[in-house]
Amino acid sequence: MTAPIPGSEIFSSRPIDPDTLSRMIGSTVPIHTVTQEQIDAVDPLTYEVIRHRLWSVTDEMGEALKRMSGSPIVTDANDFDFAISDELGQEVQVGLYNTMLVGAVDLAIYWTLRHRAQNPGITEGDMFLCNDPWVGGGLHQSDVMVYQPVFHDGKLFAWTSAICHEPDLGGSGLGSFDPAAKDVFSESLPTPPIKVMRNNEIQRDVADAWIRRSRVPMLVGLDLRAKIGANTVGRTRLTSVIEQYGADTVKAVMKRMMNDAETRLRHKLTALPDGTWRATGYQDQSSVGDRAIHKITVAMTKNDNHLTFDFTGTDPQTGVINCTYAGMRGGVMLALLPILAGDIPWSAGGLMRCFDLVSEEGTINNATFPAAVSRGPIGPAWLTGNLIAECLAQMLDQRIELGKNVQASCCGTWDTAVIAGLDERNDHSVPFLNIMMEPMAGGYGARPVADGMDTGGLFCIPMGRIPDTEMTEFLYPLLTLWRREEPDSGGPGRMRGGVSASVAVTPYGSSLPMGLVFASAGKAIAQNAGLAGGQPGNTGLEILARDAGIAELLAQGRLPGDLGDLGGTREIGACYAESYLAPGEVLYMHWQGGGGYGDPLRREPAAVARDVVNGKVSVEGARINYGVVVAEGDVDTAATEALRDDIRAERRSRSDIPQTQQANVHPETGRRIDDNLAEITIGEARVIACAHCGRLLGDSKTGRLDLARYEGPSTDAGPQVTSEPTEYVDTPVVFRQLCCPGCWTAVYSGIIPADHPDHVSDLARLLPAVAE
Repeated sequence: MTAPIPGSEIFSSRPIDPDTLSRMIGSTVPIHTVTQEQIDAVDPLTYEVIRHRLWSVTDEMGEALKRMSGSPIVTDANDFDFAISDELGQEVQVGLYNTMLVGAVDLAIYWTLRHRAQNPGITEGDMFLCNDPWVGGGLHQSDVMVYQPVFHDGKLFAWTSAICHEPDLGGSGLGSFDPAAKDVFSESLPTPPIKVMRNNEIQRDVADAWIRRSRVPMLVGLDLRAKIGANTVGRTRLTSVIEQYGADTVKAVMKRMMNDAETRLRHKLTALPDGTWRATGYQDQSSVGDRAIHKITVAMTKNDNHLTFDFTGTDPQTGVINCTYAGMRGGVMLALLPILAGDIPWSAGGLMRCFDLVSEEGTINNATFPAAVSRGPIGPAWLTGNLIAECLAQMLDQRIELGKNVQASCCGTWDTAVIAGLDERNDHSVPFLNIMMEPMAGGYGARPVADGMDTGGLFCIPMGRIPDTEMTEFLYPLLTLWRREEPDSGGPGRMRGGVSASVAVTPYGSSLPMGLVFASAGKAIAQNAGLAGGQPGNTGLEILARDAGIAELLAQGRLPGDLGDLGGTREIGACYAESYLAPGEVLYMHWQGGGGYGDPLRREPAAVARDVVNGKVSVEGARINYGVVVAEGDVDTAATEALRDDIRAERRSRSDIPQTQQANVHPETGRRIDDNLAEITIGEARVIACAHCGRLLGDSKTGRLDLARYEGPSTDAGPQVTSEPTEYVDTPVVFRQLCCPGCWTAVYSGIIPADHPDHVSDLARLLPAVAE
């Protein structure tokens, strides 16, 4: 853990009450606001028209950014976002791109109002630039926000902002990822809000200082101007709306948008059960050479119409797997927006009033300066989102009508690989740097009513896309050998998780070795957990094929389609490492699919056969994970029934069976809790029973579910396990499965550390009164 640096506290931004903030800035910056009476006076038709106009303004900002940027991160992968905020920075309308950024945009504006209002001042024609993740705006230094105040009649009316991930902003590692960083001083320099525009003119000295830090300055400079252009479009369009409808009316709509979002979310929460749900996840490795695991844990309490997320007990900051408060908040929004607010307009300023965050300072998802945070959004912030999604799913799964919003984890996390070198395809050598964006094609988690989408994208970027292979080969001296979906990568379950994909690339057009950086997680311990007995999707895997003999194969007219077609040796990529890729060698990446939902043995055999025919599940995967025998595309019904009986018998023989009374009840008379459990009232007692066989599993007196327990090697989970935990960590990692000791239906399946807490058997999550 790095020692705190006195004086850095001023750069730590937190949410602030709007009235308090307004009083703090006083008359330094005159602000435009409206009364509650003016908000209430807006008629419904005008409200909807202006609301949609504001939505269209943000869409136009996004299109402007994409048209002006030359970075595939923006133009292909859509890793950016934008927002319109009110005069005090509360987010009124956000984009449908990288939703994690929603948790950070307002923090930067709050900080700017507090610390820039007097000197250098906030005036019309200004734009600010910020990449300081402690201030906000982004989740790590590579997230760069340009934002502007919008004035009307001399008063601060609103803010617009545009933000995207930059390919490189300096630091000791390629792409600003240094997997061996001890603190932030080995990474890109965090820059607190600085004026990049004055009087509507770009400040050349600031722009030059900004791009000077980068290995790809022309690309960073173009992105800077793209964000300035997007903000200019935002100001122009917003001013047009004000001129048409009047400032007071537009501001009243902005305030009401946030109020309506808050009201609708609180109404939805009120209808859900009160209680506390817990989840714990891990980062395997923290930096080069580390072989430990690092924990994030959360307790989500829902009380009436409010949520509290308590991260007490999370491990201290370490290595490069840290994120700031903005990252933790962004992780919460990653899950909350699609799961709870999928049918509510995304006026984030109102939605964020409905929850509180409790967290110890100096932990891996609330790191203090000067922790290394380059991995922040795609490490601890992403894992935070996965854990919040798991808690929300447990809460929502108790209501069958809300099943459409329940989802297992999607694609675990992001697999980072950065390749840089010299492009020798032209008359002169040109440096290049490519962040491999293929892992955009992650598998979505399964739902109680549907399989997860195959290579559907990322949970946090609804509008994300995978890069065009031909464009990648045009821009960089790389040849793609294959890019395809991988069978068995989706988490097995009654509903299958979406499959992921793999890519294999080799240098083509460069005679020199290329630098390579790995930064990932989910290789030893699953990040893509299943639900209700569903299993995790595949673990991540990167392999370097040394001396692969590519030149000889191509000379023979053969294009390799599998690692087995390559010669040489294999080198497994660590979670965090610096390496190289030489001519004739191959980088293979296999990122993660989505988690499954429900016991795989309860999946319809015909659905498994279709998956086999469509290449989503292998014949072996069908047999091991689903107990389904498929021959020439058809189900062998008799063999399948026998095999499933054998698998249940194996579960019985290998498990520790609880020594409790073998009582049975009628589950059909109870209240469904999830795919496998039902709550039944017997007299004054509340009991939990298996929803399939009626076996009594626990009651309000014991406080625990009595489930059969098995722990074995992670490979027991099935062929979706693509990596060996001992390659990455020293901590024992197991496949844990908890089953009903009556019918041997799986209630929980996970690839976890051996000492992982058993949240599943805690009846407090099912019968909240037990906890009181």
